[in-house]
Amino acid sequence: MGKGAQVRARFAEGEDVGRLQYEAPRLLFRGAARRVFEGDDLRGVRAEAGDLVLADGSRFTLGERAAANWADAILNPRSRLDKLGVRPGMRVAVVNVADEALAAELAARDAAPVTDLADLDLLFYAAGSLADLDRIPALIPALAEKGALWIVSPKGKAAALKDVEVMAAARAHGLVDSKVVGVSDALTALRFTRRRS
Repeated sequence: MGKGAQVRARFAEGEDVGRLQYEAPRLLFRGAARRVFEGDDLRGVRAEAGDLVLADGSRFTLGERAAANWADAILNPRSRLDKLGVRPGMRVAVVNVADEALAAELAARDAAPVTDLADLDLLFYAAGSLADLDRIPALIPALAEKGALWIVSPKGKAAALKDVEVMAAARAHGLVDSKVVGVSDALTALRFTRRRS
């Protein structure tokens, strides 16, 4: 998930109030007019006197700490593996996820996918229909005690499977949802762990 806040904005042509949203790699402002900032617009972004300041001088009032956090997030975007909690040396498995780049990224992080489904720190499982969710009970025993199951599914209005359906299916088997991450433009992932006693 990105960052969002209600802000006062100052542009060369005047002031506005609206919603500022950061979803890497773009910054969106929705006020009287919708504005999108990306690429060169975000180079050299900085925090100054409680404002997030862009290269063209546009300013968004967020407060000292928040402006610094936003500037850092924009200048140092987290990779998708960072967002998914993948650390070097983890035991990771990828089941039915059609994303070849994911396997390469995992290998580069020294968390190359394993084929034996046992004692896993992370298990990425693709589900595109309600029938795919029937496999959840068989996947849970593959997780280490503190392991997490990421259920990856298509996102958007055309997706056949809704997040609420994924959550209901996982919760029915004693899992707790704790995070959602946009894996790509077409895929989203929900993170589940065993309920703590």
